[in-house]
Amino acid sequence: MVQSSLTELDAVLMVARRGKFRTAALELGVSTTALSNAVGKLERALGIRLFNRTTRSVSLTEAGQQFVAQVAPAVREIHEAMEVARSQQATPSGTLRINAFPTAAREIFTSLVLPFLRAHPQVHIDIVTEGRLVDIVAGGFDLGVRSSDLVPADMIALPFGGVRRNVVVGSPSYLEAHGTPMVPQDLAEHSCLRVRLPDGAIYRWPFEKDGQSVHIDVDGAITLDEASLARTAALASVGLTLAMESDVRNDIEAGRLVRVLEDWTLTLSPLSLYYPSRRNPTAAFKAFVDFARRQSGANTLSTVA
Repeated sequence: MVQSSLTELDAVLMVARRGKFRTAALELGVSTTALSNAVGKLERALGIRLFNRTTRSVSLTEAGQQFVAQVAPAVREIHEAMEVARSQQATPSGTLRINAFPTAAREIFTSLVLPFLRAHPQVHIDIVTEGRLVDIVAGGFDLGVRSSDLVPADMIALPFGGVRRNVVVGSPSYLEAHGTPMVPQDLAEHSCLRVRLPDGAIYRWPFEKDGQSVHIDVDGAITLDEASLARTAALASVGLTLAMESDVRNDIEAGRLVRVLEDWTLTLSPLSLYYPSRRNPTAAFKAFVDFARRQSGANTLSTVA
């Protein structure tokens, strides 16, 4: 009964925070139906309606606002008490939630996440990938992964991995048929894989050489918001794509894709694993951060508080 009640309270607080059942369900790792049922069960137990629901939005009722304001601190204290208890575990277990850009998630998955899980099989890792910057504390995440220059100033950052680069690549057959661009402006004569950002804007390809920087509005037959699809299209000779070097390194080494405009492509900030200061980190959290520190060789960083 206690666990069920806490689950229902967590459900209400997440819906109140996110304003949408679908987004809240994704954050909690449950189905929208299960989340709606949990909220409805609590509303029936209280005898009040907590949310105004329409087909387009969800908002707290006046009673719901009062309830959330009173309950949220208590639920936070309960979770903190549970974290204190978990921190005493000898064997790391439980769930770690990580928020990351899709490219960052791909970069850490093989080098960090999978080796950690092999070493700590009782830990479950829940990775949420999205292009927008999020408040990991408000979103209920334990850790985030972003470019070092995008980590909030109030977070503890652990640099992870080496130099990262953008590359422009195309298939040998595409380049044979259409020629090789020598300067970014040559892209106007090429079919390029366009990328849509989370805010709906089309990404302008950035280049820099000898202090000269330029952003190119490329054109092409396809617009995408998923890097793996752009790689697939480039391999099929549809056009050129701008990619993270780590995503296409194997294709370049195998000769399936050829790098162009190499002297114009940018070196990017390294990745950082980041997290808020925690008074009572769980055993799983401490194990993950310590593991990441060893993997990255960042021995000069402070230990988890």
